[in-house]
Amino acid sequence: MQNVPKGDGVEKTVSPSSTASTTAGAAAPRRRRGPGACLLVVLPGVVTLGAVFAFVSLVGDDTAAPQDRAPGQAESAVSNVDGSYVPWLRRATADCTGVTPALLAAHIDQLSGWQSDGASLSERGVARFTDAGWKKWGRDDDGNGTSTPLDRVDAIMALGRQDCDLSKRMTALRTKGAVNGDLADLTLAAYAVGVDEVAEAGKVPASARLFVTEVKQRLPQYSALVRRNPEQEAGVQAGSTRLQHPVVTLSVTSPFGSRKHPLTGVTKLHTGVDFDAPQGAQVSAAWGGVVEFAGMTPAYGYRVVIDHGTIQGKRLQTTYSHLSALQVSAGQTLATGQAVGPAGSTGLSTGPHLHFEVLLDGQYTDPMAWLTDAG
Repeated sequence: MQNVPKGDGVEKTVSPSSTASTTAGAAAPRRRRGPGACLLVVLPGVVTLGAVFAFVSLVGDDTAAPQDRAPGQAESAVSNVDGSYVPWLRRATADCTGVTPALLAAHIDQLSGWQSDGASLSERGVARFTDAGWKKWGRDDDGNGTSTPLDRVDAIMALGRQDCDLSKRMTALRTKGAVNGDLADLTLAAYAVGVDEVAEAGKVPASARLFVTEVKQRLPQYSALVRRNPEQEAGVQAGSTRLQHPVVTLSVTSPFGSRKHPLTGVTKLHTGVDFDAPQGAQVSAAWGGVVEFAGMTPAYGYRVVIDHGTIQGKRLQTTYSHLSALQVSAGQTLATGQAVGPAGSTGLSTGPHLHFEVLLDGQYTDPMAWLTDAG
């Protein structure tokens, strides 16, 4: 017996007699010619080329796709939204501190590239709302009889309401000294990881930094879009309202701007101006308003925040920190020049002084531009 390979690689057993009879009763088989030299050269190239085309047809040609984007990150696409949406972006953020029309537009871009397609079954529309989220924030804002996240106007207004609510919550935490940082960054972080995680970190947590960065990278082009579609009234500029001196003499010991903190050693924005003030020197309200916060904070010590209302639609606030005591309480209405407390060195402080801040729509501005005769 001998083993003869089958065409499928499995061996079959045949007897010698059957092999001999078969050979004797048939003519010798004609010898097959091997492939020609040309075919041996050309065939591998044809097979390889065919495989390449098959692969491309399956996966698509993505050579034009940016290689530095994070997985799932939408490509920035201002061309997908025109100036007709700018009034709705303004309306969505009109009563919102810290969230601008451009920031809201950049947020939507980061979520979806202003495209409804590509959303998952659980997150719909350009703002990627879940059913539960839409039930809370969604409305029929354009009055077409339907409230849906697939309607761009409804989606813009709904995300504006959500972001503005987060901004208010971050403002409250920042006012109490529980969190520090840019209000817009804190708001975006709260959207990304939740208010509790931001509050626990006391700043933008590491888990939210990529999201915040991606939104802020898109901000310049949307700021340009908003500028190309101006409203009739221009916004208030720093210094358009003059504030009185919070202390008698404006002797600056640390100006507004980037600096290395004398105690923590961290280099970051110094959000106000430090004025030299001896222990117990009187600190006064720079303008009339309502006390929004008055209490002890870990970093600012005894701190007072005064809400002066709005100027041409923008909210103006001033703050007074490191006081040695409080002479006002939350909810109290103050006149310009009214005492808020004596200067001190409570909180993170190297000595008696006043840390004075001016915020316009939640953004820190240089206080020296607002103070009368401050140069």
